[in-house]
Amino acid sequence: MRKRLIVSAAAGALALLLTVPASAAQIGPGAAGIGDPYYPNAGNGGYDVSHYDIRLKYQPATDELEGTATILATATQDLSRFNLDFVLGVKEVLVNGRTAKFASTGESELEITPARPLVKGAPVTVVVRYADKPGKVERGGYSAWLRTPDGGVAANEPEGSAWWFPSNDHPTDKATYDVSVLVPDGTQAISNGLLTGQSSRAGWTRYNWRQTKPQATYLATLAIGRFDIRTDTTPGGLPVVTAYSKDLGDNDGAARASVERTGELVDWLSGYFGEYPFGSIGGYVPNVPTGYALETQTQIFYSPAQFSRGSNTSVVVHELAHQWYGDSVSVQRWSDIWLNEGFARYSQWLWSEHENEGTAQELADYVYSSYPADNAFWSVKPGDPGADHQFSGAVYDRGAVAIQALRNTVGDEKFFQILKGWPAERKYGNATIQQFQAYAERISGKPLAQLFDTWLFTASKPAVSSAGVPAAAPAGAASLAPGGKGAPQEPKSWKKIQETNSLHEHTH
Repeated sequence: MRKRLIVSAAAGALALLLTVPASAAQIGPGAAGIGDPYYPNAGNGGYDVSHYDIRLKYQPATDELEGTATILATATQDLSRFNLDFVLGVKEVLVNGRTAKFASTGESELEITPARPLVKGAPVTVVVRYADKPGKVERGGYSAWLRTPDGGVAANEPEGSAWWFPSNDHPTDKATYDVSVLVPDGTQAISNGLLTGQSSRAGWTRYNWRQTKPQATYLATLAIGRFDIRTDTTPGGLPVVTAYSKDLGDNDGAARASVERTGELVDWLSGYFGEYPFGSIGGYVPNVPTGYALETQTQIFYSPAQFSRGSNTSVVVHELAHQWYGDSVSVQRWSDIWLNEGFARYSQWLWSEHENEGTAQELADYVYSSYPADNAFWSVKPGDPGADHQFSGAVYDRGAVAIQALRNTVGDEKFFQILKGWPAERKYGNATIQQFQAYAERISGKPLAQLFDTWLFTASKPAVSSAGVPAAAPAGAASLAPGGKGAPQEPKSWKKIQETNSLHEHTH
């Protein structure tokens, strides 16, 4: 008995050493935000998440959501307290198996005080049990949970995960995911990655989804409702999962005619951006009243309104391009949004070239001539648009003109080398515009600071050089008005491309 007591005491001493820092003076709370210049309270400091295990039960008729989220993380500093981003009602929190104190603070902070302080470098397991009606919960005047006639949907940017699971809600803290959802029989649950299992019992069906590649929190999605789900593979064997609400009405055919081309289009984009970075691809169209689409990783969210004027493969191309530019390579801070939206818009211009509906240069010339110098369009800097203009049309269109300027400056050979090489070099990571510029300079062998400053960081219409807009417009194009004599003609693809401008109208 004495020997067992000695061993137990030694084990207890070791556990204490692993949880309590040598100097208590070094212990402190983790920051309530990562410090993003646009959203200072987004994310949290003091830890890094590696995996989310999310188990849910949802009743569509009443919007009742019950959940248990298990979060695996590593402490990046000695912690007396830390935060998660979450807005739903919490019932219990455990940290490393011990009951922890918790409180809701601010607009979306779940403040957790573990029973024992956490040591820098130590593994941390957090379990949060919760229950609420997410469609009734508002923060900042809005709810990121979209109620549908037969369920609910979580898909929002830059914030949305807080309405269905607690997280470190910033793109710089990526993790893998297991999402298991219990719903009444006849209802389906869709999330990211691949469906790994499905089982029914006593009137309920459980769906298990797994995402094995790093994923930012805002790219996690959940859709619950009655769907027509289709599975297929691309010619190269990539699994494709598409789903459509059974009550899309007049938009049903156009939605299917667009999203069912996902496999073909991801293979086509691979020719420009390199090997597809994830293990599956797909898209779903729920019956929501919104008008936007979102590049939720591997399982893209589309509003039916995107197809209210007929099929639109351009929007599918845009969201698929994000799987490389935005999902695999994500922004380091939200001010770097051009790395997402400029390149996704430019992919639509490449598709326009492919379809013989207007070249990228013709589209760049048309954008340039469409906005006079005193138009507010030119006051938005795509490289740092500000939180209020993060998804402004200028980030997309002027941002794509900047990419055409790069293409004209470095030449097609180097340009397409950059386009393909960047996602490979930064795969599953984060990056800044400055790092992209440095990469483009290294590959092209050309100084590009003036080009980037002119097209991304100057709040005025760039002058037309003798080389053109940025390299091919006629001299004097700066004075041309749309439709005026000598003005570029509207490319055939223009209207379909502009229909995707509602992509992020949901942001706040």
